[in-house]
Amino acid sequence: MTPLFILAQEVTNTPAAAEETLNVWSLCLKGGIIMIPLLILSLVSIYIFIERWLALRKAATEDATFMKKIKDYIHDGEIESATLLCRKTDTPYARLIQKGISRIGRPMNDVLVAIENVGNIEIANLGKGFTWLATTAAGAPMIGFLGTVTGMVKAFFALSTAGNNANITVLAGGIYEALVTTVAGLVVGIIALFAYNYLTARVNHVMNQLENKTMEFMDLLNEPAA
Repeated sequence: MTPLFILAQEVTNTPAAAEETLNVWSLCLKGGIIMIPLLILSLVSIYIFIERWLALRKAATEDATFMKKIKDYIHDGEIESATLLCRKTDTPYARLIQKGISRIGRPMNDVLVAIENVGNIEIANLGKGFTWLATTAAGAPMIGFLGTVTGMVKAFFALSTAGNNANITVLAGGIYEALVTTVAGLVVGIIALFAYNYLTARVNHVMNQLENKTMEFMDLLNEPAA
């Protein structure tokens, strides 16, 4: 009975011990110095995503009555009131319309070119930081693979210098680092890729909104006053 009792106790205690030692923090520590650039990349990417998401949400805000008010002001000859409304609205499409209003009286092609130039600037401003996300999406897995290579080098170096004492525990440190950095690099890269694609879709939505407002404004200039 005694040997069976001892064996049962060991089997019962083994999973508990594994659960106590296997956690995210301990795994990160096992990753070694490669985890530092991955951590920096992840923190900067999170900041850029949140900041750009807030900016894009504000940019996509649309006033359903905006163009109607602009139309009424222009037809009534209240150019200053239309300009003040654009400044008060403070959105990318409002700045486009404001630029178009400032060019009223010039050839239609000049008005359109001025609006398109402002639109290009607005889209470029909305895309700030996207290069960092794209770089993180591509670079983080590569850094993780670098950690894999260095970890395996350490593991086999330790194994070669262990001599007759070589066993699986000698390989443990290097294998931990190799696997942890790979997982961390892939996680950071995948998250950055999804964030980049999501924000790009939001920018495309704003771009479509700007195109629609531009068409409405150009039609407004071409139609006769009531």
